[in-house]
Parts: sequence; structure tokens; C-alpha cells
Amino acid sequence: MSDLKVLERALPVAPLKIAALESCTELGKKVNDYIVQFRKDTSEETLSSPVYSSYQMDNYLIECHCPRFGSGEAKGTIKETVRGKDLFVMVDVCNYSLTYSVNGHVNHMSPDDHYQDLKRIISAANGKAHRVNVLMPFLYESRQHKRTKRESLDCALALEELVEMGVSNIMTFDAHDPRVQNAIPLIGFDNFNPPYQFMKALLRAEPDLVLDKEHLMIVSPDEGAMHRAVYFSNVLGVEMGMFYKRRDYSTIVNGKNPIVAHEFLGADVKGKDLIVVDDMISSGESMLDVAKQLKDRGAARVFVCTTFGLFTNGMEIFDDYYNKGYIDHLITTNLTYLPPETLSKPYFTVADMSKFIALIIDSLNHDISIGAVLDPTKRIHALVEKHKKELAARK
Repeated sequence: MSDLKVLERALPVAPLKIAALESCTELGKKVNDYIVQFRKDTSEETLSSPVYSSYQMDNYLIECHCPRFGSGEAKGTIKETVRGKDLFVMVDVCNYSLTYSVNGHVNHMSPDDHYQDLKRIISAANGKAHRVNVLMPFLYESRQHKRTKRESLDCALALEELVEMGVSNIMTFDAHDPRVQNAIPLIGFDNFNPPYQFMKALLRAEPDLVLDKEHLMIVSPDEGAMHRAVYFSNVLGVEMGMFYKRRDYSTIVNGKNPIVAHEFLGADVKGKDLIVVDDMISSGESMLDVAKQLKDRGAARVFVCTTFGLFTNGMEIFDDYYNKGYIDHLITTNLTYLPPETLSKPYFTVADMSKFIALIIDSLNHDISIGAVLDPTKRIHALVEKHKKELAARK
């Protein structure tokens, strides 16, 4: 829960409005419900000021659409005024479930389509909003964040384009490389991580998990995820190991150099529960190979925590590895679209991020420091202590 006293001492920048695009409808509704509840808990004394006349509402969502013509062209429409509002636009660029028709052919929406819809809604606001903020959980083109020889620099270009359109703040989660914000050094760019939500979901799914050096270890699946694993190992007080990917740089398959082998660096994992953390699962082959190697080395249980579960090749391979005992639990967030069948998997748990996002939006609307209301380290320590007491009580 947010520190309501901190929020009550700060004035809102402007009346809050949230434009959740169709790609982000479900998450937007959950975020709205939490903000409504937060503000219902605000003291009556605070609300007596005229500044708070439109502060406590039953709904902060605005109706917005991006209808398409038969040719595939589109337009953005907003169904109510946003003049003078603090507008937060939410978009999930990875929601491939949405379709549209092009000359009678059905197309699934790509990240490019969602990004164009985002710009359409910003354009429909027509510069009348007091401030425009973009919440894009999966940063558009974040996997193309750096240039090698003759390549486009898509992520940086998109960020610059949003700034040119008048966006004041851009919020994302677990950016592939947050240094891409250097493209817009004078504009607000916040990159959040979900370690607390991971631990909360994991301990709920695995109540017998023992959190100490003798029983638990954190593993990074590659060198790029090292900072996540280092944070987890430090905050939990356990050891860490890592894999590095040995690639064949002489060939390119599906736009990337194929992995020859995963080499492990770290202490003995035999008999220990392992938490593997990464920013995303795309096809899942690399992550599952890591899980298999850990089990082959004698690991007791392998829990995979990833911010974005894209599952580009479907869930069959995960079912197979679970049935073979290579993975014991898979935890991912609801920041991107998840196929309905994932929710029925016995090994699958969703870490709900809607309350966390509501806290972020509510804090930014009051223009107060995010650090003043969100401290994952303290919250994780409190969660771990509570879990240890419950574990001791059960014994």
C-alpha cells in the first residue's frame, strides 16, 4: 500500500485521466480499480480543498479507440475531453491477440501497429492535456537498442519521436538496456523492476521454500541478466551463479547468432532450490536449456521468474520440460498479453503488477518521488521475515 500521508501532503499536478488502449484494457481496469480505492482512503479533511474537486472519482479511465478502414488505415479517437488533465496512456505492444482486416485479409497486430495506435491517441489529445505520460511495460523495439555497423536504432528513434509529440514522462519495466534513455536525456524516463512481486508470487506458490544459503541459490541465465541476479542474491542473502552463452558468430539464424553451449560459473548447485531470473522469455529454448543443465547438475527444484512471458513458439515445449521434471514453476507478470491457456498450467503463476502500476501513476500524478512510496528492498525483507516465521510455525 502507498504511503497515503505522503500523497495527502502533495497536490496533484492536474486531474488524473488514464487512456488504456485496447491492447491494455484488462490491466488498465485493474489499475483504475486500485487508484479508486487508494483515493477513497484519503482523509475528508484533505478533500475539503477546492484543488481536490475532481480528485475522488469512481473511474479515471477515458474511452478511446483506434478504428480501422477497410484498407488497414486507422485513426485515433478520444470520447471525452482531456483538456487540462494529467493523461496517462497505457499500451501493450506485445498483444498479438488483436486483429484487423486489410482488404479482406485478417492481420494480427504487431508491435509496430500498437506503437502507431499510441501515437494516434496522443495526437487525438491535440496538445490540450496538461501533461501526457506514456506507460509502456514492454519498451517498443527495446531489443534493437544499440547499433552495430549499418543498422537502424529503432528504440532511440521511437523515444525521440514521442518526446517530439509532447510526452513528458515515459515509464517502462525491465528495459532490455535502460541506457537507451540517453537518447532523451532531458525527459522523464523511469525503468521499474518487479522483484517484490516475483518473491510474493513465488512464496505463495511454493510455501515450503527455505530462504537461506544452504537451500537456495540465484542463477542468471546469461551475462545480460547479471544485475537482476546480483540484486536478488544480495537482498535474500544467498549465493549466485551464472551461465554465459557461447555463440557461433560465423552464422546468423533468425536474426541472431546461434548458441553453441551454456557454460556455468558458480558454486555447486546439488540439492539446492534455484531461482532463475531474466527479463523475458521469447521462444524459451535458451531458458529451458539452462533449467535442464541445472537439473543435470543435481538441482533440487528450478523456479523461473521472468518479467515478460512472450512464448513466441507456444507452450508445448514448457509442458514437455515440466513433465520431464526440468522446471518446477514458471512465474511471469501480466505486463504483456498472456494466452488464456497459460493460466490453466499447473506450473504457471502470474505476478500481478496492477497495484504496483497504480502506485506509480498515483505518485507521479502528485509529482512526488517514486522512492518515497516504493522501496522493494524493505518490502522484500518484510516478506522474507514473514515467510520465515510462517515456515517456523508450521514446523
